[in-house]
Amino acid sequence: MSERLLYVMDPMCSWCWGFAPVVEELASQAARAGVRLDWVVGGLRRESSPLIEPARSRILAHWQAVHASTGQPFNFAEGLPEGLVYDTEPACRALVVARHLAPRRVARLARLIQRAFYVEGRDVTRARVLLELAEAAGFTRCCFAEAFDSAEQQAATRADFAWAERLGIAGFPTLLAERNGMLALLTNGHQPLERLAPLLERWLERVAHA
Repeated sequence: MSERLLYVMDPMCSWCWGFAPVVEELASQAARAGVRLDWVVGGLRRESSPLIEPARSRILAHWQAVHASTGQPFNFAEGLPEGLVYDTEPACRALVVARHLAPRRVARLARLIQRAFYVEGRDVTRARVLLELAEAAGFTRCCFAEAFDSAEQQAATRADFAWAERLGIAGFPTLLAERNGMLALLTNGHQPLERLAPLLERWLERVAHA
C-alpha cells in the first residue's frame, strides 16, 4: 500500500504523552480505511549529566501545562527521579527495536514507556527498565535485549533522528500523511481530536477516490 500515516514522536516528550489518546484514535480511524500508522522517533534530548535544579522545575512546569491542556495524568511528586540523565535515545531505541521485531506492538510499548515515566516515576533511560517494559508488551526478553544492544538498531535509531532533522521537524508530536512518497502535514504539535479527525477524514477520502 502506498498510503500511510507517519507519527514522529519521542516517548520522553511530555506533549507526546498528552497526545497519546488522540493518536490512538487517529490510528483507529486510519485503520478502518485500510491505512496503517508507522512510528518514527525524533530524539528529543541527548543530555550527558544528571538533571538538576532549576532544569527539573522548568520541565515539571511543562508537565503541568500538558496536564492542564490534555488531562493526561502525571506524577509530579516522583517524576524525574533523582540521578536521571535526560537522554531519550534509549527509550527511542526501544521503540525502533519493537518496530523491527513486531511492528504491531510498538504502540503498546510506547504507552508502557510513557506511563512508566510520567505516572510511575521510573527511569526509562535504563536498559533494565526498558527490557521489563518490553517483556510486559509481549516481547521475549532475551531477543529484545540482543536487538537493543545491536549496532544495527543503534544505527536505525540514529537514522530516524536524521530523517526527522532533514525534514526540519523540530517539535513533537508531528503527524504526517504519506501518499506515493509525498508527505502532507496533519499536525506539528498537540491538537485535540475534534480538530484533527476531520482533517484526516478529508485526506482519507481523497485517497479513496484517487
